[in-house]
This record gives sequence, C-alpha cells and structure tokens, in this order.
Amino acid sequence: MWFEILPSLAIMGVCLAIPGVATTYLHRFANGGKEKRVAHFPYQWNLMERDRRISGVNRCYVSKGLENID
Repeated sequence: MWFEILPSLAIMGVCLAIPGVATTYLHRFANGGKEKRVAHFPYQWNLMERDRRISGVNRCYVSKGLENID
C-alpha cells in the first residue's frame, strides 16, 4: 500500500536534516554561542569589519557594548 513508503521517507528526511542542524550547532560552538555571520553585500561586510576592529580581539562575533568602546 501507499503508506509503506512513510518509514523510508521519514528516515530519508531525518538523514537530510542532520547536516544542516549539526552545522548550525557547530557554528554556535565555534563562535561563542552566536550564529555565524554572513556578508552577502558590501554594507554587511563593512559592518563585520567594523565589529572585528572594535572587538579588540580580531573576531567579529566578540562584541562590545557602546559603553565599553574607547
């Protein structure tokens, strides 16, 4: 019957979802609990470079608040 394909479909769906979910968690682990930042446009790249410069540790994902900037 048609419902015999459902277990195979579920297994295939889980196997396809695992790499995407694992990548998200690996990026959070590597970046101190924050999402990976992606710059698709020059403006976004400039913001990332600004954050990298301001952080003081040469990493764009380590941010300082305005009260901590010299």
